[in-house]
Amino acid sequence: LFNGVQPFYPQPRKAFVFDVSTIIVVVVFLALTCAFLLIIPGIRGRARLYWTLRVLLSLLVGVVIVTVQFTGDWERGWVRANTSYKSFSPARVSADIGLHIGLAGVNVTLTGNPVDQLNETIDYNENFAWSFGADYDHSYSRGLERGLPGPILYVAEKFTSRSPCDAHRQYRISGHYASATLWVAFCTWLLSNVLFSMPVLVYGGYMLLVTGTFVAFSLLSFSTVRNALVCPIHFGPAILHTDYGGSFWLTLAVGLLCLVAGSAVVALHYFNLDLLKTFFDLHDDKAEEHQEVTEVYINPQAPGAAP
Repeated sequence: LFNGVQPFYPQPRKAFVFDVSTIIVVVVFLALTCAFLLIIPGIRGRARLYWTLRVLLSLLVGVVIVTVQFTGDWERGWVRANTSYKSFSPARVSADIGLHIGLAGVNVTLTGNPVDQLNETIDYNENFAWSFGADYDHSYSRGLERGLPGPILYVAEKFTSRSPCDAHRQYRISGHYASATLWVAFCTWLLSNVLFSMPVLVYGGYMLLVTGTFVAFSLLSFSTVRNALVCPIHFGPAILHTDYGGSFWLTLAVGLLCLVAGSAVVALHYFNLDLLKTFFDLHDDKAEEHQEVTEVYINPQAPGAAP
């Protein structure tokens, strides 16, 4: 023991599979999807297909905008290297080292190749957060006290505030701005759904364009760190290179979807309003409203009625 703290894990901790916040968001949107699928048989004719397409696409946009706030693969990289495993030990292991960068922190993984080496199971997954209310340097210091493997500490040290690489400030600021613009995009997405249901179709299309614009701003904010000089992460002759991950490309796809859908709604409003009303199932409602207005019954026995 070192001051009451075990310098190394007796057993490595299991890597988590899903983040709790991500699970909550997915469950909420799945509940909304199931509720809609229960009522979809009550919609008649081709309108059923139009409703299904509109609702599922809208829910897809919403769930992606919220979920990517909590994912950790906006930028990711892997390298296989033969590296030292513990401090003050000459033992070396062959392992895959992964770096996953999200909007709220970094995740460093270490998986042995094979997993069982040096009479241990080498399978680590450590998260270091820099979001509001989280202290990255404190998390790194706790990792030193717990005796994390050397490769994990070496990668995590690159993102501390005291590191000459200055990666902490670059990624933390860009992540905060990207997260803020995504929350604004989520609010405009809600407004677009409200406007479509009123229905004020052209303004709903404008809100979709605003949603896509703010999603694009979030991508630009995060991508600015790629223009800065980042310290290379060496493991002997091998270098850990990172590239955009799944969350970045998924966000880009949703942003393009919002821009295309918004542009289509605005264009149809000015050039083919009948087709737009058909897609939003408004013709039947207008016909019924017109029928209710034109069919007027007059009681001839009422006082003041015309003879």
